[in-house]
Amino acid sequence: MSAIWEPESRFRIFLEIETHALDAMVELGLAPKSAAEALRKRGGFDIERIDAIEAEVKHDFIAFLTNLGEHVGDEARFIHQGMTSSDVLDTCLSVQLARATDILLEDIDRLLEILKRRAFEHKTTLCMGRSHGIHGEPTSFGLKLAQAYAEFSRHRERLLAARKEIAVCAISGAMGNFAHLDPRIEAHVAKQMGLSVESISTQVIARDRHAVYFALLGVAASSIERLAVEIRHLQRSEVGEAEEYFSGGQKGSSAMPHKRNPVASENLTGLARLVRSMVAPAMENVALWHERDISHSSVERVIAPDATIALDFALARLGDVLDGLVVYPEKMAQNMECLGGLVYSQRVLLALVGKGMSREDAYRLVQGHAMAVWESGGNLLERLQGDKKVTKLIGDELDSLFDPNWFARRVDVLFERVFGK
Repeated sequence: MSAIWEPESRFRIFLEIETHALDAMVELGLAPKSAAEALRKRGGFDIERIDAIEAEVKHDFIAFLTNLGEHVGDEARFIHQGMTSSDVLDTCLSVQLARATDILLEDIDRLLEILKRRAFEHKTTLCMGRSHGIHGEPTSFGLKLAQAYAEFSRHRERLLAARKEIAVCAISGAMGNFAHLDPRIEAHVAKQMGLSVESISTQVIARDRHAVYFALLGVAASSIERLAVEIRHLQRSEVGEAEEYFSGGQKGSSAMPHKRNPVASENLTGLARLVRSMVAPAMENVALWHERDISHSSVERVIAPDATIALDFALARLGDVLDGLVVYPEKMAQNMECLGGLVYSQRVLLALVGKGMSREDAYRLVQGHAMAVWESGGNLLERLQGDKKVTKLIGDELDSLFDPNWFARRVDVLFERVFGK
């Protein structure tokens, strides 16, 4: 990923674009064949020389063209005819973002494979479901992972759409109106570079495309953080249901030898913050002056490499964390029962309603027993067994209402929705 953004790669793409543009000019009779031959034979660049020229002319692309001309010789006068710097700069950025997206898609594919494997591994591993951080009702740990699989499947679809939207070519001249260029040149360059043709540009490709792209990177980062936060919570000492793999010889604290901290997941939270911080500048780049200004350039030189590299790293790290995640089903079972059966309160409520009691009365009755257990301890089932109103209606059903497996009875349906048959 980093190599995509190196100066060597950038200038190499510049050279490809100029070469394909000159080939098209030759085909259209706008330049001699010898010029294209000279460019292919002698076309090259020297990064140190480009930097030296830029220090004098204060224009990075002119510095590239000047150095290219030094390599090509007299035939260089046919290079870049009718074109403007942004034709090459923006088309180059499109190529870089498309290549970066291909790597991100590979990362997501690996992550999806890991999520699917671990989801099926824990398809029926019962654990405590929580809302607001408080015990709700039992669920399956496999369902947690299946939900993440569905989420990142959506990210894959979004990234594919974003790649299509960002992978556009604009070789349309100073104001984007083809005053000095034949549109067929743009079409040829686009085909050769694996891009589509921008329907209409100004001097630049409209930055709404880029804003959407970076926004989607930010959303993907947020999903990474959602999983990271879940792992961090589950690894807390008071919960202890899952933890990051802790290798032999690894140390968690310089002061406390017993520590096993979720450092990789915490790192993912930080990286997600970093990627999201680059979304707002991309949004602000949309409002350029008239046909263009250069305010977007400095932003993109930072956020394009930083956002894609950070997200690439984060996706790979998340895959590693999930691949090695240690799960403790026994602790999950303990946690499900630590509230004395309170998590089965809805089943009791619905059973009473099913036997004719009003929902308001049933709720009041069950909540009264539940709050007593919450505040003073004990067991909800035992309290209900001592309530004549309850036993009269559902006494023969009570034990069966406290079966955690009830909450996993639709797992197959949900797995089929996510993973197919």
